[in-house]
Amino acid sequence: MERSDSSNSAAKTRQSEIRQILAILHKWGIHTIGQLAALDKQQLGARLGPEAIRMWERANGQSSRVIKLIRPPESFEESFEFENEIETAEPLLFMLRRFLEQLAIRLSGIYLVAKELTLRVTFTDKQIYERIFKIPQPTNNVDLLFRMLHTHLENFKSEYPIVAVALSAQPVRPAKEQFGLFEATLRNPHQLLETLARLTALLGADRVGTPVLEETHRPDAFRIEPFTWHGLPAHPIGRMPMPCPALRRFRPPAATSMFVSKQRHLQSETIRGQVVDQRGPYLFSGNWWDEKSWVRTEWDLQLEAGELVLAHESQGSWKLDGIYD
Repeated sequence: MERSDSSNSAAKTRQSEIRQILAILHKWGIHTIGQLAALDKQQLGARLGPEAIRMWERANGQSSRVIKLIRPPESFEESFEFENEIETAEPLLFMLRRFLEQLAIRLSGIYLVAKELTLRVTFTDKQIYERIFKIPQPTNNVDLLFRMLHTHLENFKSEYPIVAVALSAQPVRPAKEQFGLFEATLRNPHQLLETLARLTALLGADRVGTPVLEETHRPDAFRIEPFTWHGLPAHPIGRMPMPCPALRRFRPPAATSMFVSKQRHLQSETIRGQVVDQRGPYLFSGNWWDEKSWVRTEWDLQLEAGELVLAHESQGSWKLDGIYD
């Protein structure tokens, strides 16, 4: 930041000096480059300084400036507009195969590989469908990349015919990663990618990924994020945790009825029986400041057959959350 400020200050000082020199030259009656070139170089420098000499050299073609070669960023994208509207996948897959072959040749020529593919499909109603494919292990293998696209398009449906298609690749240098002694890699990253593509096509992008806990105290609150893989970290070696019962959670929680007479009875599709012991109630609540507010009361219940279950009551209804193993 300090270097940038000093460079800007020097440039402003030079511009101010040039303006002063031009003002003096105009007072001398020098208004053109030819008139400046006709002046004596030594006398001009003695009167106006080294900046005037540089101006005189540029006017006489004696100064040289190194040209910096800046290559424009290369775009790895292929597109095609169909003459006739297409309604089947065969012409689309044919063009995508051709795109991948051309992109692979261009990337291999400069020793790069594709780490991400972006598919854009244009329909007759001018809407554009865009899908980004993350590649866990960057590659230029046409067969692997094409199988990934083909798997996604197997269950792809649209209401309107297709008029154009485009495919772009995000380049990266081939990865060279050294794993530690207790770190592991995927046996077949491309098979994993194909499996994820099939699951996404069947279930939807919002249902396939990595579960991440939400920043809330609400039990079992999580969201799904896109799957990413950067190597499996090694588990630190330390003291074994103390044994504790594991909760075999039901998703979604099983609907439950609680009958109270002289004794309490729990009944659900999963488990039923008389409650012989209990711990609770444990009160939980959150998001009281907005429309996502929630309140629940949890109980640990032991049934007459020995089962230990977790149940909660919310808004007058009971749910069975799981069984402790």
